[in-house]
Amino acid sequence: MNNESYDVIVVGAGNAALCAALSAQERGVKVLVLERAPQEHRGGNSAFSGGAFRMVYNGLEDIKRFVPDLSEEEIANTDFSEYTAEQFLDDLGRITQYHIDPDLAEILVRRSTDTVLWIRQKGLRFVPMYGVNALKHKGRFKFFAQPLQTVGGGPGLVDGEIKAVEQRGVTVRYNARAKELLYGPDGVEGVQIVANGVEAEIRARAVVLACGGFEGNREWRTRYLGPGWDLAKVRGTRYNTGDGIRMALKIGAQPCGNWSGAHATDWDLNAPEYGDMSIGKINYGKHSYPFSIVLNANGVRFLDEGADIRNLTYAKYGQAILAQPGQFCWQIFDSKVLHLLRETYRIKQVTKVTGNTLNELVSKLDGVNKEQALKTISEFNAAVMQGVPFIPNVKDGRGTTGLTIPKSNWAQTIDTPPFEAYGVTCGITFTFGGLKITTKAEVVDTEEKPIPGLYAAGELVGGIYYFNYVGGSGLTNGAVFGRVAGESAGRYAVGQ
Repeated sequence: MNNESYDVIVVGAGNAALCAALSAQERGVKVLVLERAPQEHRGGNSAFSGGAFRMVYNGLEDIKRFVPDLSEEEIANTDFSEYTAEQFLDDLGRITQYHIDPDLAEILVRRSTDTVLWIRQKGLRFVPMYGVNALKHKGRFKFFAQPLQTVGGGPGLVDGEIKAVEQRGVTVRYNARAKELLYGPDGVEGVQIVANGVEAEIRARAVVLACGGFEGNREWRTRYLGPGWDLAKVRGTRYNTGDGIRMALKIGAQPCGNWSGAHATDWDLNAPEYGDMSIGKINYGKHSYPFSIVLNANGVRFLDEGADIRNLTYAKYGQAILAQPGQFCWQIFDSKVLHLLRETYRIKQVTKVTGNTLNELVSKLDGVNKEQALKTISEFNAAVMQGVPFIPNVKDGRGTTGLTIPKSNWAQTIDTPPFEAYGVTCGITFTFGGLKITTKAEVVDTEEKPIPGLYAAGELVGGIYYFNYVGGSGLTNGAVFGRVAGESAGRYAVGQ
């Protein structure tokens, strides 16, 4: 194996990595993909995603380019709206408090549509995300700026991209953990790996790192994110432990981004420590909280459940939950909104209690101050703006008045039985800190100079996300910069 050589090695086998492999292969070079996980657990966090891509699009006609078999009924009953480049850039700016690298933001947004179309041309199929990013109101669906997902969600995305790379002659090797970058006077020269307990060196003209952040590394989480993060559950793969970041920093790469930040969301209280593919995709997620009130162990609300649409708040609320006593809370719904709950609330493996009265419900909330919980619910009910209509598929402005922590939209009194409550905790998806890259996806050193032969894409790149996350942009980010990294690595390899 030590005599092996390739033009480009891609470390990782998720969406960003596979897009890099496809893009490099288009340059006519010999490509190897190294996947640390066994084949049955391949795909990194991409396999645990919903397969959603946020992109710029101009209404129905653009949607038809991705889903040409839309039915007449779907067309008649759906408002796909539109999502402009300016809206995308504005969302990225606001959500990251304008810390996002503006040059990377421009590439992410301006190349989003073309890149998703490029993925489709590789054989992937897309469908509208009914029931996830579109809710039906008065017989009509309306989408929240993110209408499409791959058929089969995240597993379908990974399977489709693996099929595409293998059809094009790219080698994919499983159980192959990259340990070190081979680095000489002319730059990166390959990768040292451990495969089935045996160390080996594989030479290459260029290397693309696309093997995720460090959310699977409990020690790094505590070191960089802070106290308590060792207690968070990991929503996705156990194999993202920061290997790519560590290898690059060791040869002088520049760290970049929000190293104390992460994508973390509402996750079932009794979910396993790592993502569980046996129940499929993201089924432990509890993301219908905009239609609930959320109480902590003290029986009080601690966040604005209706601050914005779910896609613009869910990735920061996990951290808020982690900061609560006992690192948990309960989402409380009444029967008026139960039909709006996502399918993830209906799985067998769920932490749920019900009651025909509020007293009965609250008595079942483990670990919660019962008296204060009832008082909080009563105060909330009295504060709801009853004169404003409830409209679930837009920011309806139906909020509260007089509360220390308001609910800005979708406020409904909790007064109509039966009542349901769901126990949730923090589930971390990926970390925001990583490596600094150029607009060509070149990894730069601490002197801002590109490290020859080294490129990066996906969740181990810093400079994109700060404090929060725009739903559906992660897969787009991985695909766009994976494509850029593969193209740059391929050009470099040919030039070498």
